[in-house]
Amino acid sequence: MTKIKTTFFCQNCGAQYSKWQGQCNSCKEWNTIAEEIIQKQEKVAWKSEPTSNGKAPRPLRINEIDSTQEVRMDTTDGELNRVLGGGIVPGSLTLLGGEPGIGKSTLLLQVSLQLPYKTLYVSGEESQKQIKMRAERITPNGDNCYILTETKTQNIFKQIEAIQPEIVIIDSIQTLHTDYIESTAGSISQIRETTAELIKFAKETNIPVILIGHITKDGNIAGPKILEHMVDTVLQFEGDRNHVYRILRSLKNRFGSTAELGIYEMLGSGLREVSNPSEILISHKDEELSGTAIASTLEGMRPLMIEIQSLVSTAVYGTPQRSTTGYNAKRLNMILAVLEKRAGFRLGAKDVFLNVTGGISVDDPAIDLAVVAAILSSNEDIPVTKGFCFAGEVGLSGEIRPVNRVDQRIQEAEKLGFSTIFVSKYNKIALKNTGIKIELVAKIEDVASILFG
Repeated sequence: MTKIKTTFFCQNCGAQYSKWQGQCNSCKEWNTIAEEIIQKQEKVAWKSEPTSNGKAPRPLRINEIDSTQEVRMDTTDGELNRVLGGGIVPGSLTLLGGEPGIGKSTLLLQVSLQLPYKTLYVSGEESQKQIKMRAERITPNGDNCYILTETKTQNIFKQIEAIQPEIVIIDSIQTLHTDYIESTAGSISQIRETTAELIKFAKETNIPVILIGHITKDGNIAGPKILEHMVDTVLQFEGDRNHVYRILRSLKNRFGSTAELGIYEMLGSGLREVSNPSEILISHKDEELSGTAIASTLEGMRPLMIEIQSLVSTAVYGTPQRSTTGYNAKRLNMILAVLEKRAGFRLGAKDVFLNVTGGISVDDPAIDLAVVAAILSSNEDIPVTKGFCFAGEVGLSGEIRPVNRVDQRIQEAEKLGFSTIFVSKYNKIALKNTGIKIELVAKIEDVASILFG
């Protein structure tokens, strides 16, 4: 008989203990350790194929290894391709996380219906009729997409052998279970074991696998932290359900950059790719209003034009308020102190509210100059001239510091029709004969004199 082993796992971080205890030594959380029964069998879920010559692989010198670039699989989704680094790598394991109802299943179902490859979409949460109803809303065609509702990995692998798909999508990893572990689906040991089986399958067959993962109330992907270490790529699908826009970020990528992001718009017919993010981040208005300024920022390799809104008013309750949305509150306090000390603007007794439009958070220091322009515009009640944008970091002595990749920022501003961009005079600009006027400034006073006379 197979010996039954009982172990204790922390449900927060996945640490393993031989007996129960109140506090986890790893993550210091209380009452998160639970008992799980593990029953190991001699079988394996995915039986590896023998090599062609019957010999085990041998170590190679590094200069003997073939270094030719492996062809990636095009997802036909430009935003997803960008975040993945050019497409899906054969044999890779990708984990997609996000809040409930944010659109994870919709995104992957939409991609699987459009893929030119034979795709198996495995769902443990919805029936085939439910998926069919959503698929008809997204796109009527999908000859290469097969739908399977199953949670046991052994049955899934049997269907994979029968269908021979080129891509496998699992929705979601928390619903899977294997016969070789005696615990409930979604437990630490089940998630670890089923993921290990899928990794073994992907590496030996060279078929990519995409997993959907739930997240906890803290915003982290549910399950043991080792899950994120086991997979090749971790993607995060973000957004506010009150807004129609979604952001796809890469938290880990063994085959590309983690600085890229993709932007989608949630529509009744699915997710629409937003190729020009500035269209959603800059509000369209007929008349000029004070307190707004356009900043040129970067997200990964992609330049964005975002709108900074500010409201400066007399403090009614004595103690002035400092409130920010999408911007670091401590950095706002620093900029206000610089404006007071170095430029002579009396803002200490005034409420200051700052907002980055579009519901996004930006930590690029290059938007400091636009924050200064928006605050001074609201304080003076004079609108910033339409067509002006800003790219500069503000130092503690009031100087405008240079920012990285300024040429890309200038080109994006020119492409979107801006007439003037304010940058630091210490930036080295390689562009010649640009159609946009480049205003070089050294101090905050220079900006204020140009904008407000």
